[in-house]
Amino acid sequence: MGVLLLLSSWIATAGAQAPRGAPAGGTSATRAAVMAVVDSAMDAINRGDMVRLSNLMTDSGQVYAARERNGAPGFTMRTAASQRASGQRAPIIERGFDAEVRVAGSMASVWLPYDLWQNGVWSHCGIDQFTLVQVGVVWRIVNLTYSVEQPPACRMHPSGPPPGHRPPPSVHPAAGR
Repeated sequence: MGVLLLLSSWIATAGAQAPRGAPAGGTSATRAAVMAVVDSAMDAINRGDMVRLSNLMTDSGQVYAARERNGAPGFTMRTAASQRASGQRAPIIERGFDAEVRVAGSMASVWLPYDLWQNGVWSHCGIDQFTLVQVGVVWRIVNLTYSVEQPPACRMHPSGPPPGHRPPPSVHPAAGR
């Protein structure tokens, strides 16, 4: 959990140092290369291909889930190796939007709100926070931390439900905006 707290402190500090609208660092080509890795990770997650996801990570990479259970915050952690060992799982629809990409030299961060649909139902939403490092000429994920929340703490993708899906009757697609 110390790594998570350190990451959270870094995110808060980085945000305080770069006013809204300030350059996100790196060239547009670098930011595009970082987003290409994040997009590939999202595709692997949607396909349930944990081997492919782990291939996008450093050997020491980690995935943290931050969620609240019974009123208390909790965290789970998986390593790149445990991701790889889990192999294939059921496909889902996880859609990221409004990505914020920041690059500082050989380090990058992507803050990505998301919604997640499972078995035709809106399961939850939250934030995916990717931290990447440049290894040679490629970018690799060293950490993916994601929150698991329910509206109004987070929101549905701006385009509304995926084709063929409907939100629960009590939830409006703009919830949490």
